Amino acid sequence: MSMFQRVTENDHKAIAAIIGDEERVLFAETIHEEYSHDELSSEHIYPDIVVRVQSSEEVSKVMAYASEHHIAVTPRGAGTGLVGASVAVEHGIMIDMTLMNHILELDEDNLTLTVEPGVLLMEIAAYVEERGFLYPPDPGEKSATIGGNISTNAGGMRAVKYGVTRDYVRGLEVVLADGTILHLGGKVVKNSSGYDLKDMIVGSEGTLAIVTKAILKLMPLPRKRVSLLIPFPTLAQAIGTVPRIIRSKAIPTAIEFMERDVILDSEQYLGRKFPDNQADAYLLLQFDGNTMEEIASYYDETAQICLEQGAIDILIADTEERNEPVWKSRGAFLEAIKSSTSAMDEVDVVVPRNRVHEFVEFAHALPKEIGARIKLFGHAGDGNLHVYVLRDKLSDEEWQKVLDLAMEKMYAKARALDGQVSGEHGIGLAKRSYLKQSLPPEQIALMQRVKKAFDPQGILNPHKVCED
Repeated sequence: MSMFQRVTENDHKAIAAIIGDEERVLFAETIHEEYSHDELSSEHIYPDIVVRVQSSEEVSKVMAYASEHHIAVTPRGAGTGLVGASVAVEHGIMIDMTLMNHILELDEDNLTLTVEPGVLLMEIAAYVEERGFLYPPDPGEKSATIGGNISTNAGGMRAVKYGVTRDYVRGLEVVLADGTILHLGGKVVKNSSGYDLKDMIVGSEGTLAIVTKAILKLMPLPRKRVSLLIPFPTLAQAIGTVPRIIRSKAIPTAIEFMERDVILDSEQYLGRKFPDNQADAYLLLQFDGNTMEEIASYYDETAQICLEQGAIDILIADTEERNEPVWKSRGAFLEAIKSSTSAMDEVDVVVPRNRVHEFVEFAHALPKEIGARIKLFGHAGDGNLHVYVLRDKLSDEEWQKVLDLAMEKMYAKARALDGQVSGEHGIGLAKRSYLKQSLPPEQIALMQRVKKAFDPQGILNPHKVCED
């Protein structure tokens, strides 16, 4: 029996009065199916009510109402998550943040951009790059909201050189479970003023507070970028080359690995050819800088290392026209794999960079053991792998059995390699049991106490991350 109250018609009227706009409050049969799940989740659970908020004040008032009436609240961005973090397990209120989608301020003196949480990642990139700036985090899903990126501490392809979302969040406005509005951090570059509550919110998947504004750190936009697409006879050779590249201090912006079968899926999905699809495995590297001479000094050395390690060729994309199709294909891998099967689930483990090849070899042997196809690609430069288990024609019972076995084996292998459960997609609903297996009970207990300190009633996104 649930400890939370369900939303009644009286609650509906009260919440609609708070919002003052009936069209932004969806109740019962007016709630669209897309609100019942995220991008991959097998769980389909409808919230009782969806509130499409437009301001921090509205979020505050809805949270105060939920707190008073003990109703569960699930915050939601674009719904592009892969672990069920935005699924309303206890029904209750879903707060849809997508109408809070305004860019509020570009501060060129302090190199910051202040945004609402519903702004899409691709909108931020276009806005700042037109003005000569760079927002470095670059997850593959460009239609995700920045609020979702902050909630999962999203990483992406440029993490090798620039780091992850947490490294670019200077300040946050958040609403707590009781409706209190807090301002954490700010435009300052350095801050040693007590516990860093801002960094606790980043990556907390909506379980501690709801982000309503963010101050993001920007960088000057590098004037030039060059990509190297490097075919290898085997994936083992390709991945084995990565530690040598990193040791050379060449500092690529990104180092991705991919296999031929995923490239073919991408070609079919996009209806366009990849620049090369003859080799079994590839490294895709990017370098950026202000002059071609500066970049060339890096990639010449890298190219030499790759050839010494058995690379078949070095394909250089040194113009935007050559760069764009390569990275567009890479960005489509997830959707391409998804379109090639009836259903799938994903593991985004992260292991030390020098252990990536061991995990990949392990994943290659898994299909025979579990009786299902597996496809993978990932960020070789930071050890974050994306491994997809494909359902194809398996029955419900077979699929669940295969999935449980695959997950159990992959997470056990990641632990054995000193890795972690999630590199960037988060824990959400789907990966809770694996998080508990991978961390000592004292650490889980401490996380649960942090949750209770922020949200004593447990109404914010219940059953996610470290909660049962």
